[in-house]
Amino acid sequence: MVFIGEHAPRETKDGEHVSPLESRTRSRVLHMVSADGPISAAELGRHLDLTPAAVRRHLDALVEQGAVVPHEPTGGRRGRGRPARAYVVSDAGHSALEADYDSLAVEVLRYLEEHAGPAAVGEFARSRVGALEERYAARLAAAGDDPAARTEALVEALSEDGFAATARPVGAGGLTGVQLCQGHCPVQHVATEFPAFCEAETDAFSRLLGVHVQRLATLAGGHHVCTTFVPTGGIGSRPRKTSPVAGVDPEAAPTTTTTTTTQTPHDTPGTPAGTRTPRTSTDTLTHVKEGSS
Repeated sequence: MVFIGEHAPRETKDGEHVSPLESRTRSRVLHMVSADGPISAAELGRHLDLTPAAVRRHLDALVEQGAVVPHEPTGGRRGRGRPARAYVVSDAGHSALEADYDSLAVEVLRYLEEHAGPAAVGEFARSRVGALEERYAARLAAAGDDPAARTEALVEALSEDGFAATARPVGAGGLTGVQLCQGHCPVQHVATEFPAFCEAETDAFSRLLGVHVQRLATLAGGHHVCTTFVPTGGIGSRPRKTSPVAGVDPEAAPTTTTTTTTQTPHDTPGTPAGTRTPRTSTDTLTHVKEGSS
């Protein structure tokens, strides 16, 4: 990611330490170039009340990172001498700016939770995932009733939407299934704070595939991939008990659970699913062995 984060200090390639204040200023420079570019360093300085040296430092850093690029003027020359160099946001910079909306989304959801309650966040998450489920429904229905075939259709649909999905068979004997992996999550930053999005997606997978799926790991939970177990051996109607699955750590698998949400000492009775609570080891049905995806 080429965008300088606004909330945490970091170092650039050349070892420059960027403080939170410096990071926010650089973010303002990038946003103004995006909104008003082509724009010169002098114009940036006037609009942002920055010294020429400060503007130059931020522009040089953004150019080095590939977020902005010098713009060659196409019109006539302005006055005498060479025209002032102007800057525009690069394609990579636009991609980085899109990622900045994650922070805005989190702020909006915090506001929604504070003023409308945790249930409103959960309802929004279900509504958002519901739109995705509606788009996928016909495609999976065309794949037939076999959960494995439906999972393949789901993998294709998810991959087209940028989830980098894959699937492979796992298990043996009476407990067989497909391990569905998602290497990318467009709402990972949001889901880290609001697990209702992961829970809504898991429920949608169960409805789409026609079996009770088990979410094993999530990117939002700190794993390297989102992993979901899809039973194909006729056990979907008996979700109360689980058995060891090939590719899954059996020592970490609890024997009875049907949801990925647990109540912690910070929860209060009656709190709806989707409330932000610290995740514990019992939140995850099973833990994927390293490299199992």
